[in-house]
Amino acid sequence: MASWNSFPLEITYQTFGWIAFFSWSISFYPQLILNFRRKSVVGLNFDFVVLNLTKHSSYLIYNASLYFSSAIQEQYLEKYGYGEMIPVAANDVAFSMHAVLLTAITLFQIVIYDRGNQKVSRISIAIVCVVWLTAAGCFFIALPHHSWLWLISIFNSIQVFMTVIKYIPQAIMNFMRKSTDGFSIGNILLDFLGGVTNYAQMVVQSVDQNSWVNFYGNIGKTLLSLVSVFFDLVFMCQHFILYRSKRSRISRKHIKEGEEPLVKSSDDSASETV
Repeated sequence: MASWNSFPLEITYQTFGWIAFFSWSISFYPQLILNFRRKSVVGLNFDFVVLNLTKHSSYLIYNASLYFSSAIQEQYLEKYGYGEMIPVAANDVAFSMHAVLLTAITLFQIVIYDRGNQKVSRISIAIVCVVWLTAAGCFFIALPHHSWLWLISIFNSIQVFMTVIKYIPQAIMNFMRKSTDGFSIGNILLDFLGGVTNYAQMVVQSVDQNSWVNFYGNIGKTLLSLVSVFFDLVFMCQHFILYRSKRSRISRKHIKEGEEPLVKSSDDSASETV
């Protein structure tokens, strides 16, 4: 396994990694605190939270497996070369564990606090079920030949897919309500910092090793940073530019719209037409 060529770059790598860890970890708390103070989760999209839990759970499985399993590390080095470094750091594992815990707490807040008429859409429930059934099927495919690297790459792909889609319901909800009230911008600002420093960490490793294998060897981490930064910019635009004048004076009409589920069941649609 490769070692660092430059001590300053190694320190820089660790610094960026832990900045990303603390930024992403702390980013969960503004929303938790906002929910606690309001005793309400109206304005926070439930699909976002449910999809986020699946995303972080998949990412935890990938990070912990590649970081702790010598068998998987051996398979990684066989595929990408014994001169390469394992692209998962301790901060990646620590972040994933913390993220799963905090997302689960947010989901618990959804259960106990005022949520109006908001609910998890059937589409999100179906996506989560399909994802975990697919993962279970892949486990049984990998089991006979011990194709563990291939298996955790599936979980890595899952977390990338969930990262891409998890922000969409919240962005649409903000657009429909013409407001970001109830959705913490502190979460987004810290998430943005985490995404940028996470990407910078990978660049530092590539510069030190004079190789860019870690970008496509851990494509999930690469796409995670890029997708997160993109949607963070979308949310910042919504909060600070598009709906700035409406944050402090949301009408009852907007609140009612925010309480409507993004995806209605066929029964709900039928009852409205009666």
